[in-house]
Amino acid sequence: MELLGVRVELPANTPVVMLRETDEGRGRVLPILIGGPEAAAIHAALEGIVPPRPLTHDLAVVLLATLGARLDKVVITEVRDHTFYAELHLRTDSGEAVVSSRPSDAIAIAVRTGSPIFATESLLDEAAVEMSETEDGDDEEAILDEFRDFLDDVRPEDFEG
Repeated sequence: MELLGVRVELPANTPVVMLRETDEGRGRVLPILIGGPEAAAIHAALEGIVPPRPLTHDLAVVLLATLGARLDKVVITEVRDHTFYAELHLRTDSGEAVVSSRPSDAIAIAVRTGSPIFATESLLDEAAVEMSETEDGDDEEAILDEFRDFLDDVRPEDFEG
């Protein structure tokens, strides 16, 4: 998945992280509503802002490195009862480990470590938004407009399994 960024959708002032399917995919966009602090953490990492003292996600990265672990990838796995779930796939000297995580925290750590982000096909089928092709195939404003239209019409019941 490609991290398009974090947007604040009005009028509710709700932060949304937007991921777009890449490679062989259909270019679907996966919007995930997140909290304000997590949105700020993702945005700061995308902008290369380094705080004078490590914040929570920076501390997590330092802990991983200190313990000899590496984040191989993040996988957004499912949505249940309007809540998204993710996994951190770690590699350590003793083998692989998978840790459950909120998607926003997993993405904030992935951005800081340069680790890839994935989503399961079943999640994309359930919660991703189909975006039409734009003239240049990569017009971010057109994607945002379509996503805003989607948000205007979406209801919590749409994510029920």
